[in-house]
Amino acid sequence: MPPVYLDNNATTRVDDRVVQAMLPMFTEQFGNASSKHASGMMAAAAVQAARGEVQRLIGASSDSEIVFTSGGTESDNLAVLSSLEAQEGRDEVVVSSVEHPAVLSLCDHLSRTRGIAVHRIGVDGWGRLDMDAYREALGPRTALVSIQWANNETGTVFPVLELARLAHAHGALFHTDAVQAAARVPIHVAAFGVDLLSLSAHKFHGPKGVGALYVRKGVKFHPQQRGGRQERGRRAGTENVPGIVGFGCAARIAESLVRPESASLGALRDRLELGILGTVPGSFPLGDPDNRLPNTASIAFENLESDDIITLLSLQGILVSAGSACAAGTMEPSHVLRAMRVPFQLARGAIRFSLSRYTTAAEIDQVLEVLPAVVAKLRGTPEDFATDSVEEASESELHHAPAGARTMEARS
Repeated sequence: MPPVYLDNNATTRVDDRVVQAMLPMFTEQFGNASSKHASGMMAAAAVQAARGEVQRLIGASSDSEIVFTSGGTESDNLAVLSSLEAQEGRDEVVVSSVEHPAVLSLCDHLSRTRGIAVHRIGVDGWGRLDMDAYREALGPRTALVSIQWANNETGTVFPVLELARLAHAHGALFHTDAVQAAARVPIHVAAFGVDLLSLSAHKFHGPKGVGALYVRKGVKFHPQQRGGRQERGRRAGTENVPGIVGFGCAARIAESLVRPESASLGALRDRLELGILGTVPGSFPLGDPDNRLPNTASIAFENLESDDIITLLSLQGILVSAGSACAAGTMEPSHVLRAMRVPFQLARGAIRFSLSRYTTAAEIDQVLEVLPAVVAKLRGTPEDFATDSVEEASESELHHAPAGARTMEARS
């Protein structure tokens, strides 16, 4: 049987329609989009069409506000670095304590090397931002606020409209990493007052290695990559035409499906989550129950190791991710779970189940059939184990499984 893939916050299967849209750009329309001959002009037209598709997905007012990049990490870096250069006389950045490392690592580096003051705003036990601390952190030296639209581990959605309004009241720019939120919840940058927004195509059934940074018209932008005049002088380098075309196709499909998919994924997510909580003792949900991505369920299993759960589920053909990361050979809670102050005995056993448009009810039922036996085996409790592969999994398999069975994405 094909595997049950529930790691879609890490990456998604490329839609067949996206593949078909990309193929001619490798063999028939392979020109450089900067060339002035017919082949180059066809490539440039394809890039421009894709720019319009991405514009419509996020509700931008103009396709000129879309800058194509290599993915979410580059977009995040561009947003932070450009904003600091553009906001003269301002040397402070406000972020949440649960941002993606693409933002947090860069801010730590800027703090060490340039003396940039970085204010990390905490969250509560559900992953919700401390709004009082956020208001206090804003001031006349704030250059940029960079707070994600939705968290990659828990799915918690942040109040972007209010965050942007408060940032603007202090003259700061507002950036949001919407890599996980795009195509899963409706996004309209103009209505939400967003100045900069990061996207990555492979999170919603597009190709890897291509993303975008939305830059609101009127926002000063300082390129960080020098060379040619591609992307209106904002990002040098030959355009990844096949990737951009695939990105545009994925955006077009997503724009038409975001609302119905949000409803259907939410129903499947709830079916999975309620099923787990009702059949697996010592399991606890993580994230804001009222404001979460519809495709994401993060569950903590008390007194277990997430690595072990991932390994046994993988042996059963069920692919999920952990809510914690390997550090120096030992399991340590992720920075997200630490910021939420999730107790250690829960944080070390956190598992993220993330769904996509290809997830079926039958697959959810398969997980609910297998998971209780997996947890029972790991806890050493009496249980009629589901299959021989669970019963026969050795201690060696649990701690020396292939990397693919122990998924720990850097960008998850």
